[in-house]
Amino acid sequence: MDDGRAEVHYDNPFVAPVEARDPARRLRGRLTAGVTVWTSGPVDAPAGLTMSSVVVAEGDPPRVLGLMSDTKDLWDTIGDTGAFVVHVLGRAERALAERFAGLTPSPGGMFAGLDVEHTQWGPVLRALPNRASCRLEATSPAGYQQLVVGRVDAVEVAELDDPLVYFRGRYRKLAER
Repeated sequence: MDDGRAEVHYDNPFVAPVEARDPARRLRGRLTAGVTVWTSGPVDAPAGLTMSSVVVAEGDPPRVLGLMSDTKDLWDTIGDTGAFVVHVLGRAERALAERFAGLTPSPGGMFAGLDVEHTQWGPVLRALPNRASCRLEATSPAGYQQLVVGRVDAVEVAELDDPLVYFRGRYRKLAER
């Protein structure tokens, strides 16, 4: 492509060749997933993480299940507090997803400049009206991650016509036909 712009790489030079990639990870990459931000912690030490490996299980009570690394601050914080909040993101919140994924700098911390309400379940990001407030019910190893199971204590929902989705390693837009 010669459009007059100088570019060093067209592709990510650090991506492993297809034949060297984990087949299970490649399969997971072919599943479209909604993007969420999970938060937990007290006012003086909040933690958060962007997560797309999430399932909501209906029931009485309902549960939220998510896969996360036990090397993340959020893992320790959920373990310490026993509670967390799952926020569902719309496409307009892509920058927020990147912030909580650690992909973009956030001077002053992840929560700096955000409208946050501190609750018994953890920090609530007021700009995200679709959320579940959860109590930690169980954790268990699941592959390279940890499965976190939360009992849903409260759910808040609002219109969401343009969700942020994750597919094959990138944020995408849902296409309607």
